Amino acid sequence: MSEKFDKPILVVVDHTGNEEQGYTLTAASEKLLKVAATLTSDSVFALALTPSPQMDALGRCGVSKVLVPDLAGRSPRVSAVVADAVKAAARVLGEPLATVMCVSNYRGREVASILGAHFKSGAAVDVTEVSIESGELLAKKNVLGGQWDTTFSIPSGLPIVAMRPGAGHANEVIEVPTPGIIPFVVNFASSTDAVELISSTEQPNEGPSLGEAEVVVCVGYGTDGDLDLPKELASRLNGALGATRVVCDEGWLDRSRQIGQTGVSVAPKLYIGVGVSGAVHHTCGIQAAQKIVAVVDDSEAPLVQMSDFAVIGDFQDILEQALQELPTE
Repeated sequence: MSEKFDKPILVVVDHTGNEEQGYTLTAASEKLLKVAATLTSDSVFALALTPSPQMDALGRCGVSKVLVPDLAGRSPRVSAVVADAVKAAARVLGEPLATVMCVSNYRGREVASILGAHFKSGAAVDVTEVSIESGELLAKKNVLGGQWDTTFSIPSGLPIVAMRPGAGHANEVIEVPTPGIIPFVVNFASSTDAVELISSTEQPNEGPSLGEAEVVVCVGYGTDGDLDLPKELASRLNGALGATRVVCDEGWLDRSRQIGQTGVSVAPKLYIGVGVSGAVHHTCGIQAAQKIVAVVDDSEAPLVQMSDFAVIGDFQDILEQALQELPTE
């Protein structure tokens, strides 16, 4: 039986949507809550940054208490605002926490660093796995462009962990029908109020977001910009369409689709690389994928060497045959 903490864990969760249409708990946060439940024999608390969080979804993830801060009109997109809310939540709970966890996105990485400095503890970002050994939190992540897997401990203080979207191992959790809700006030630091969000625009996205999709179809230079079949494959699999850097450089897809060292990191259940050679600056962003499939015309491509399954040949012929086997709805 694996070790567990005997203290509660606080998880900062993300929602999409707005107050008029309602808020939806992100898939990455759902996974993170279930990962947190594997680490403690105590409770999992959620810090929700929306005025009306999706309580039923949080309950299905085993959350016993939902802390909702009064942000007084401040934007939760500002990392310092979220960090101040976490500090206040820790005081409101009035009990020692085992760890604080968040999703390792653009905001989560900054929040983790701020909290690590505040609590005088270690902060790890882009973590792919977590476990407990001899009472210490062990974290695993890829470094040096994905060439090495590292495992390290955070032995003292309050560990802060930002996990890659979709990463980690989770079990079925015990649902909580009616999680308790705790509203609270935050005293924001003057340095926090020195940062103001001027504007933000949500980018249109067909299907699930790239960082949270369970299936990612990624296109590389080998497609020569012919993306119709990869797009159809992603749609049929209810997946997201990603790209290598050169594809975005060529303007075939928007830069927001880029996966890799200078793009986003993904951790889907299934990654399908179409016309992707597998350069290290790209593969470092897919190391957390559970299964990797390569569809290329070069049997010596680096992606083939690291894939679980590879199909060598013309990608158009291969995808046409695959689509014939997949349902249209």
